[in-house]
Amino acid sequence: MKRVFVNEKWCLGCHLCEYNCAFANSGLKDMAAALKGKQIYPRIHIEGDDRISYAVSCRHCSDPICVKSCIAGALFTKDGVIHIDRDRCVGCLTCIMVCPFGALATGEDGVMQKCELCLQNSCGEPACVKGCPNKAIVYEERE
Repeated sequence: MKRVFVNEKWCLGCHLCEYNCAFANSGLKDMAAALKGKQIYPRIHIEGDDRISYAVSCRHCSDPICVKSCIAGALFTKDGVIHIDRDRCVGCLTCIMVCPFGALATGEDGVMQKCELCLQNSCGEPACVKGCPNKAIVYEERE
């Protein structure tokens, strides 16, 4: 299964992946209308310091503890991708506490959100990958 991988040696820490992610998941067709003057809620996050930066997003684990720990049954796996049923999420934050990668966060409405590989956006590939100017983020299959 294809997943998002990050090469921290190439990451500039520019946060463009975050903006492209937030735009792709906004449901709007105009980036300025979707993001200008608003707090963004991306499903990928840049971490790091002056020496190294890297993108953090869901790794779509083969044995996901977040799915097992979701008390509302809002997290589920379909075709190897972990999804959130936002209507079922009760905002208990258990998934945030158990994820070893820090890949989940609350969205604008307080409901959990995470990378779902832009499968619902018909982008062809994740928006963070398309928007990375240095090609530090790739979408590929690895062993």
